[in-house]
Amino acid sequence: MVETIATPLVSLGSISRIPVGQGRCYVVGSQEIAVFRQRDGRLFATQNRCPHRQGPLSEGVMGGGQVICPLHSHRFELKDGAGTEPGECVKVYRVEERKGEIFVRLPDGSEGC
Repeated sequence: MVETIATPLVSLGSISRIPVGQGRCYVVGSQEIAVFRQRDGRLFATQNRCPHRQGPLSEGVMGGGQVICPLHSHRFELKDGAGTEPGECVKVYRVEERKGEIFVRLPDGSEGC
């Protein structure tokens, strides 16, 4: 028998807290999670800190499916966390909207970036 373990789904509150085309940082337990709301309404979530120099990605410029770190302009794909610099990536989280509320699914700790 295979046991399926569901990862926790956490409410982050109203989607109206994130302006269209911007990001916002949420602290869930010990994790900083950046949630981005694209102009087309799609949501993405990544770790908030850039692996280069720990810049706050939630404060970066977002567009074209990427976020640009505000400190040194390192870029990361919002869909999979891939960075444009060799060997760099950020964790991504599953995020969704339900009736105007944002939910993020926390990983079980085995996921890498």
